[in-house]
Amino acid sequence: MDRQHTCKACEGTGMLSDDEGWQYKCSVCNGDGSYSQADTTRSARVMSVDENNRLLD
Repeated sequence: MDRQHTCKACEGTGMLSDDEGWQYKCSVCNGDGSYSQADTTRSARVMSVDENNRLLD
């Protein structure tokens, strides 16, 4: 994969994890690990969290 287009949020893995170690699909690159022009046109998605700020996916 071209380093220039590697997603900086997930470092190309396609997965992110919270402070408790729960893993979820990267919302920046949509889980594919590369950041492209198509990712910039997608609107931001607000994720639901519980009272402890854990993601409710």
